[in-house]
Amino acid sequence: MAGKWNTLRNQILIFFVAAMAVVLLIVGVVTFNTVSKMLKTNAEKQIQQTAVQASGRMEALYQQIDMISTQVSTSLNVQQLLLDEKLGQQASFAERQSLMSVINSFQAYTDGIDSFELYLTDERRLFPLNEKTLTERIDSKWIRQAEQENGRLVWIGRDPAAEDFFLALKQVNLIDRWFSPGGYLLIRIRPGYFQFQESAFTDDFMALLDQNGEMVTSTYEGDIGTLVSDYPNRLFIDDTEYMMNLETSRVTGWQTFILMPVQAVTQDVSYLRMALVIAAGIGFAIFLAFSLGLSNMITRPIFKLTSAMRYGRLGALKASPGSFSTIEINELNDTYNQLVETMNHLMQEVYEKEIIRSRTELKALQAQINPHFLFNTLEALYWSLDEKGEEELAEYVFSMPELFRYTISHQKQDDWVELGEEMEHIERYMHIMKVRFGERLMWQMDVPSEYEPVQIPRLLIQPIVENAILHGVGNKNGQGTIKVNIKPVEESTRLRIEVIDDGPGMNESQLETIKDHLKLNQVPAGKRNGMAIVNVNKRLQLYYPKNQSSELIVESKAGEGTKVMFEVPIFGGDHHGENDSNRRG
Repeated sequence: MAGKWNTLRNQILIFFVAAMAVVLLIVGVVTFNTVSKMLKTNAEKQIQQTAVQASGRMEALYQQIDMISTQVSTSLNVQQLLLDEKLGQQASFAERQSLMSVINSFQAYTDGIDSFELYLTDERRLFPLNEKTLTERIDSKWIRQAEQENGRLVWIGRDPAAEDFFLALKQVNLIDRWFSPGGYLLIRIRPGYFQFQESAFTDDFMALLDQNGEMVTSTYEGDIGTLVSDYPNRLFIDDTEYMMNLETSRVTGWQTFILMPVQAVTQDVSYLRMALVIAAGIGFAIFLAFSLGLSNMITRPIFKLTSAMRYGRLGALKASPGSFSTIEINELNDTYNQLVETMNHLMQEVYEKEIIRSRTELKALQAQINPHFLFNTLEALYWSLDEKGEEELAEYVFSMPELFRYTISHQKQDDWVELGEEMEHIERYMHIMKVRFGERLMWQMDVPSEYEPVQIPRLLIQPIVENAILHGVGNKNGQGTIKVNIKPVEESTRLRIEVIDDGPGMNESQLETIKDHLKLNQVPAGKRNGMAIVNVNKRLQLYYPKNQSSELIVESKAGEGTKVMFEVPIFGGDHHGENDSNRRG
């Protein structure tokens, strides 16, 4: 085979590699060129436009504060009151109080201003009515800056008295006194006033810093100052790449930072989608053409060989003539011709014998149906439900094979099992019964781990649990609970097994009837009620003949539920009683 290129494997490899190389080349070139261009232009334009819009909105909010504060400082009442103070006429209490209605009327024009405070040039407070000075309220450097600005608004930043609020200061000039200084107006701004509008992009962050570099507002929960300190073009937050843009306001000098995820600005790239569609279409057409050529090359000789094989339906196989272009097809044709020759020779001698033997084996297999068929069928049903996503129903089906194996298996030499195995069997039985009762059925099992190896007869507890479900939970409206408790008695040589339900219970007459049947070991004639506990009581007496405490005790009250309990030795009973019980059964 070495040196021969015209094998089927080589031909498939050449055609598929060629097709995929062309497709990947086209898609790679188109995608690379389109993406590189879009990321360079579209992303930068969008983030810059967002930053400009956000900065412009903050300027508008700042100017609104400036405009309202100017209206307050130039109002007639404020101007007259400050002028009188400047001329030595101290304002009365009524005049100072009248400022409240004037200032409140201006506050109604905006929801951003929390309060105004009016001070004289000697820093005494004129409004509100208390004696606090301006220097006690803010640092003196802001007063000097307000004097330099000569009536323009000075942004201070966080209120020292309340960190959530902001402060701004403006010097009030007296219009009727040659615009000489008459006092100061301190504006307190609410914390939610400077907030960014909701962005059209997801997972983006915005931050606004005033001219002093202090944070005004931010949508980033952490300390964004550490992220924007060096102003990188791109950074990573929680493994997500972000693009950063800075916009500085000419009006306020504030800086607006925009951190936008690269994925957000590139997710709707229509050009990329179009390029991928075109590349995929071209690649599909090329791949289809190559695939059709390869298919014809492979299937043409196979079709000829198949035509020769069809003669086998008439009862005789026919050899296939001809030579093909590939080594594998020629070998297949030669092998088939040898098979035809051999089969025709052995047909009469072997064929009928094989048919007869196959039919005999089929009948033998059909006759060997046993419990394993049931187990395998249920396991197949479980895997089918599990693959279809029916996990809850599959769990119930999964419990059924184990339930049947435990009930009818004869692999052990006797009928004695460990207490832990019996409890596992009861747990599986509970899951099966939950299909019928749903959320109405609840159960609790308290089995100390040190007593799980104790030997007890198989199916000793399960019939009592079944009886409690059917007559306790089944006859109760609403949710019912079955409890199985295993605990040692005082002398620690025996275990007490209790099965408790919170069903409707029994009245005294019904309870006495059950106790009478237990004493006589008799099932009520024509009734199935009580059959389970009577049978268990018989088995206890057979398996534990030397244990006088091995009998069922039933306690019940109408409306309070029923308790069935018995005791077994921790070190096992009479194993010979098992065979006797089997014979009697």
